[in-house]
Parts: sequence; C-alpha cells; structure tokens
Amino acid sequence: MVLTRDWKSTLVKSDRTIEDAVRSLDSSKLKIVLVVDEQNILLGTITDGDIRRGLLKGCRLDNLVHSIMKSSPSVVQRSMPIHLILEKMAIEKILQIPLVNEEGKVQGLFVRNQDAIDVVKRPNSMVIMAGGFGRRLMPHTENCPKPMLTVNGKPILEHILIKAKQEGFLHFYISVHYLSHIIERYFGDGESFGVKIQYLRESSPLGTAGALGLIEGGIQADLVITNGDILADISYGRIVDFHSEHKSDATMAIRTYELTSPYGVVKSNDMRIIDIEEKPTFRLDINAGVYVLSPGVFKSIKKNHAMDMPTFFQEMIQESMKVLAYPLHEEWMDIGRSDDLIIANKKYELNDS
Repeated sequence: MVLTRDWKSTLVKSDRTIEDAVRSLDSSKLKIVLVVDEQNILLGTITDGDIRRGLLKGCRLDNLVHSIMKSSPSVVQRSMPIHLILEKMAIEKILQIPLVNEEGKVQGLFVRNQDAIDVVKRPNSMVIMAGGFGRRLMPHTENCPKPMLTVNGKPILEHILIKAKQEGFLHFYISVHYLSHIIERYFGDGESFGVKIQYLRESSPLGTAGALGLIEGGIQADLVITNGDILADISYGRIVDFHSEHKSDATMAIRTYELTSPYGVVKSNDMRIIDIEEKPTFRLDINAGVYVLSPGVFKSIKKNHAMDMPTFFQEMIQESMKVLAYPLHEEWMDIGRSDDLIIANKKYELNDS
C-alpha cells in the first residue's frame, strides 16, 4: 500500500459532469474519483462500477457527478495506524481509500499495490471473430485480413488477445475464413503467446453467432465473444462478472453514440410550428461488438447455420431469456474504415509516448 503522490489528479468538483469523472478515471489511472467542494472537502467517491450502474439507470454523461457518487465513502485519518488501514481495506474489499483531516478535507489517497495482486486464471474462454473480408478497408485488406492490420506495430487481433490474457483469459477460439492462413501462421496454437488457441474454420461466412456452432463439445463456463476489429479499454473480466452477478443468459456491451444534426429541427402540429431546436444532438445506444453468453444458450445455435449476433439476441429476447446491456464508458474504436486505422495508430502512439 502506498500514499500516492498523484492523488490530486482524482479530484473533481461537485458541479462537474459524469463525463468529467470518466476523463479523470482515464487520466489518473487510480480508478477512483474524489468529489469535493470548493474547499476540497470530500463529498463522495466514484468508481468505474458507480458510473456503470448510473448509466444502466438512465443517467447521461452530461448529468452532474452527485447523481452517481457514493455519498458516504470509507475514509481514514492520519492518526490511524497503517496496519489498521490495510485491514479496513481488506475487509471492505477496496483498493483505494481517501485520507482526510478532521474537517473532512482531502489530504491524500491510500492505494493498494495492484501489481502485487495476482491475476486470477479465469475458466472462461474467449472467441475472437476474425473471418470477415474487411471490404470497407480495401486496399489495406486486399492481402491482409482486417484483424491483422497493425496498430502501433501490432495486429489488432494481438492487442485484443494480450489484453484478455492480462485479465486471466488463457483459452481462445479464433473464427477464421478470409486469408485465414495469415492469422494461423502468426498465432499458431498460441504457445508463443502463453495461451491456447483453437480455430473455428468457416468454409463459408457464418456470422458472429453462426461461427459459435463450430465449437466442439460445447462450453462449461460463460463465454466472451468479441469482434476482431474492436480496440477498447473494456475490461473483459468485468463484463463476465457483471453477466454472472446478474444471472444473465446473454449480455451485450453497448456504447452511447452521439449524432448532431447539421440542421435546425422543426416540430409542427398540422401547419402550426410548435418548436424549433437548432442542431440538436441525438444519443443512441449502439452495439459495441462484445458479448457474453451462458452455456445454456448454445443449444439454440445450429452447426453450419449462418446467423449474426443481433439476430441471435432478438431470438433470445422473443424466447423471454434474460438479455442485458452492459454500458461502456471506456475508450472504444471500431476499425471499419481507413480513417479509423489512422486515428487508432495516432492514439496508441500518443499513449506510448
């Protein structure tokens, strides 16, 4: 445990928005936001889980932070011995705890050394969908499958695999079709990456859900599926835990997409204009291309039967299965066009500098 020097980067004023809290979480890397007033008196704390729960309840990123903050957080004072602080954090299962004075003013932040916490090997397998043609990325994909296009010197597929491995995922299925030999030659059986890889070879395109029918022997634990062209800061472990805790049959990661009209929108009733909104912004929840499925749903997937994942989710909804949304606030990119590839390389280059 350390009393971090960077604690001031976690401070967010109470008149700021949830979006400001997200930016603070991303920039400080301390995984907590301390909400304070003008005198830096602690009013509450915000973690990744608080943001996710707020989004699920309908909060928007432009809502104020008080709508999601934990208003009675655990705190410690300098008079408390270190061993008691550690014991308190262990009992409450928290990684960070604010240090405050008698008036409640923030004086620092204790953080448990996360590097010393062993990564738990997960029983879950992950499927990475890598069989698409990537037509919108031509000519880049003329001789290279889209998931093998490089971002900061590594294939997109490798970024996904390594991130999942760091969270304890060690068994992967990769669905392949277009230029599959390039993927298989690069990754092999996964031994050189410290994981196990099996290939789902599509003789013809089967779609995101249809490819799962090629898994032999079924699955014994919740399965994570991701598109092979997604770069995101998403924690695959957290979405699996969310899926499990809520006893979901199927979970889809969703992302808020904002679309601003370039025109003023006129609302009318018959011939009478009742309102004019200048260049309004519409917010839509979109499919982020990451899913978790429980073992029980696989009986619905037929072998060699083409089906995309949205269609499969629609079928499960119609069958009254428990289908949940997992809102993302993290950085997320769908590498679908040449411009996306350029932006991704610039972002990764900045993050490494």
